[in-house]
Amino acid sequence: MPATGQDLIARQAPIDRKMKVVDSIQLKHLIYSEEFSMPASELYDDWDNHYAHRVSALPDSFLIDLRGFCMPTTSRVLTSNFGPRWGRAHKGLDIKVYIGDTIRAAFNGKVRVVRYEAAGYGKFVVIRHDNGLETIYGHMSKQLVQPNQEVRAGDPIGLGGNTGRSRGSHLHFETRLCGIALNPCLMFDFRNQDVVDDYYMFRKSRYQRESASANRLRGVSAGANVYASTGGSAREEAPIYKPTKKTSANLTHNHKVKKGETLYSIARKHGMTVAEIQKLNHLGKKSKVVPGQILKYN
Repeated sequence: MPATGQDLIARQAPIDRKMKVVDSIQLKHLIYSEEFSMPASELYDDWDNHYAHRVSALPDSFLIDLRGFCMPTTSRVLTSNFGPRWGRAHKGLDIKVYIGDTIRAAFNGKVRVVRYEAAGYGKFVVIRHDNGLETIYGHMSKQLVQPNQEVRAGDPIGLGGNTGRSRGSHLHFETRLCGIALNPCLMFDFRNQDVVDDYYMFRKSRYQRESASANRLRGVSAGANVYASTGGSAREEAPIYKPTKKTSANLTHNHKVKKGETLYSIARKHGMTVAEIQKLNHLGKKSKVVPGQILKYN
């Protein structure tokens, strides 16, 4: 090899070694950034498209990022809460929806399961989210996604239904961490269609007590039915939960009537009956509302 060629190789070698170091640093930074933004990679070792949930090693504490959340449905009516119910554990929330209502992904993530379970969830979807949670959507009439499909918060994933072990159309919604069911009320306020906070710090030592506390903060007991009839098929559900006068007063809010709204639409929006709205506002049975009118609801 000519001397000039040897000199060129000698001069190039340090540059090549330097680029390898730079590439290595960049790669490590990229991996760190992805793991930081996707804590799920720290919690789950496997990916299976068949089982709905399987308990794995649970961390002593884990910070769950709730930013970017999208309510799976615009319904504010809970037909059954998290906790003991009819002699067994109810692992999620039942939310009143009608057949054909759009169900949406709660967070960004990847669809893990799309299956049918006749004696349980019916047509259901499981999504593993970047923040470490897995959400389950049950009793749907139709699934709109496929296993391994990536979804964004708010993407349609199915339609409301009454499939599987269900009495009346509704959405069964679960939030799980490493297969353990967490009370969704710890993180989400369906009545106000918002998250409770930007983050939820899970602590293994106290999450069971916090689950019960979350129900009390929402004004219901664990597993209690809180359905306010709007004329739907959910009349088949258990008897309506009646809050105490003290609880009712604490939960009273004001609604400003908008153009086109009726007592029925306002009652449905806030999970009440027309009769309850009329009684709370001292309205007659034939009373009508007008834009700008302030109504109380709880």
